[in-house]
Amino acid sequence: MHIMLMLVVLRPPSFKTLIITKNPKLQIIRGLCMVNTNLMFISALHFIPLAEGTAIIYLSPLLVTAMSGPLLGERIARLQWIAVAIGFIGVLFIVRPGGSMFHPVALLALGAALSFSVYQIITRKLNHTDRSSTTNFISGLISAIVTSLLLPFFWKTPTLYFALLMVLLGISALVSHLWMTKAYQHAKPSTLAPFSYMQLLFAGFIGYVFFNQTPDFMGLIGMLVIVAGGLLVFSKVSYKK
Repeated sequence: MHIMLMLVVLRPPSFKTLIITKNPKLQIIRGLCMVNTNLMFISALHFIPLAEGTAIIYLSPLLVTAMSGPLLGERIARLQWIAVAIGFIGVLFIVRPGGSMFHPVALLALGAALSFSVYQIITRKLNHTDRSSTTNFISGLISAIVTSLLLPFFWKTPTLYFALLMVLLGISALVSHLWMTKAYQHAKPSTLAPFSYMQLLFAGFIGYVFFNQTPDFMGLIGMLVIVAGGLLVFSKVSYKK
């Protein structure tokens, strides 16, 4: 759905204009990171609540900060390292010994956060060589190919209800991405970062209304700690600018 809608929205003069890249190796790795992130996160949601899983994914801004030094050659300030440490403390609040989240399955959400961080690092590199439309289309195309290869092993014919949900998922993915891209054309990442953490509130609301899931007190503390660490990173970036 995502790929088909991109073709409709972008209306390229030819298919070739969307797949020509100066860095095919990185494009393939980025696409595989997208597949891996989605598969691990969706698999984790079979076992852990939506709000807690989303909170763990929000480690990615902190992981990107930690990896920017060795992978991008960027200088990481002491305050940013403190923010990374704060974020991991938040995860320990959520995935704590004796808690309902203390289960090997939580590693799937952590793996998704790590994969998503690599995805973002590669996106930064590709921004210097390829158009964003090309990058997003190739990643979506690779995702469609890889997941199609997996279908024979896991296929279940969806009911009309679930088919409609999958269509809505594709539309939601495209619309949210386009709006996010448009927002970054008009505002700095440090300005928009606080709004991105609204997703935690939405995840908590949806988890409660549709799945009767409510984070416990320690889980809520962990979410707030992760948000604090992420905002500390962006406040440092904003201060430097």
